Amino acid sequence: MKKIAVGLSGGVDSAAAAYLLKNQGFEVLGITLRLKPGSLADKDIEDAEKVAQAVGIPLEILDLRDYFRKNIIEPFGAEYLAGRTPNPCIECNKLIKFGAMLDFAKEKGCEKIATGHYASIECINGKYMLRKTDSSKDQSYFLFRLGQEQLSMIELPLAGMEKTEIRRLAKKAGISVADKKDSQEICFVPDDDYIAFLSSEGISSPCGNIIDTQGNILGRHNGITNYTVGQRKGLGAFGKPMFVISLNAENNTVTIGENGAQYSPGLTADRVSWAADAPREPFEADVKIRFRAKEQPALIIPCGNTFAVKFKEPQRSVTPGQSAVIYKDDYVIGGGRIITRSD
Repeated sequence: MKKIAVGLSGGVDSAAAAYLLKNQGFEVLGITLRLKPGSLADKDIEDAEKVAQAVGIPLEILDLRDYFRKNIIEPFGAEYLAGRTPNPCIECNKLIKFGAMLDFAKEKGCEKIATGHYASIECINGKYMLRKTDSSKDQSYFLFRLGQEQLSMIELPLAGMEKTEIRRLAKKAGISVADKKDSQEICFVPDDDYIAFLSSEGISSPCGNIIDTQGNILGRHNGITNYTVGQRKGLGAFGKPMFVISLNAENNTVTIGENGAQYSPGLTADRVSWAADAPREPFEADVKIRFRAKEQPALIIPCGNTFAVKFKEPQRSVTPGQSAVIYKDDYVIGGGRIITRSD
C-alpha cells in the first residue's frame, strides 16, 4: 500500500481527491498549507480538518507564510509596479504546492503527492507530459511550469471529471464541504480586489499621463498599478469607447486606443519552460494567453530563453505578466511569461 500525500485546501476538489485515493487503497496523508496571515487561513484549515476526519486520514499543517510572502506576494506587487498583470497561481504551483509541500511530503515518507487540480499527466517515451482534460474546469494552464521530477511524483485523481460529479461524490461520502463555493481567483486577495490588496500592502504608483499610440497626451491616470491591458472602465470620457493598450512603468504612461487597437498579432515571452527538450526551430501549435481564453493557432519561434508567437488571427488583450501556454494535440509542451505584445 503506497503512501501518498494530498494537499487539502479545505475545498471540495481536494476533499474528493483524498476520498478517491483512500478508496483506491492508498495510505493517504493530508497536508494543509497555512499561507495567509492570522484568521484569514483559519476557516480553510478548519474545513480541511473536517475533511480529514470524514475521510479517515491524518492531517499535517505546514506553515509557509514567510516563504509564501517572499516568493509569491512580494513578486505579485513588484509585477504590478513594473506595469505587468501577474498570475501568482502559476508560481505558487511550482514553488509552493509542488515545491515546498512536495518536499515536506517526501520527508513524511510519501512516494507521491496529489491535489484536486483538473488535468492529467501521462508518461510518453520516458517523458512526463501534462495533458488538458475535457472538463470545463481544466487547469493545465496553471501547471505548465512544473518540471519532469515534479510531474513524475504527482497524481491528479480528478482528471476528466466535472464539478457536478465531484460534488455528488462528496455528498455521498458525507463530506461537509460538498457544497462549498469555489475559491476566489487569487487566494490571498480578498474579494478579488487586487487594487485594495496592493494598497493594504503599501504598494502604489504615482499619477502620470494617459497617451494615445502616437504619444499625444489625452489625460491623467492615477497610477499604473490601477490598470491592466484591455481595460475599458475607469479611463475617463473621450467621446467614444477607449481601451488600455499598454502600460509603461519607465515613462509612467498608460496608452489607450479605440476599439480594435487592443488586438495584437503576436507576443514575446520570457521565463520559458519546456516539457521536454527545448525546440530550436519554429513550429506551429496552439497558444493560450490567459486561463479563460481559448487556445489559438500560431507560429512559435524559439530564441534561447525566450520565444515569439505569431498568431494566425490577432488576439484581444495580450497582457504582459500573464502566461502564454503552448499546446500540441492537447499536451502542454511549454510556455512563458508574456513580456511584450506585437504591434
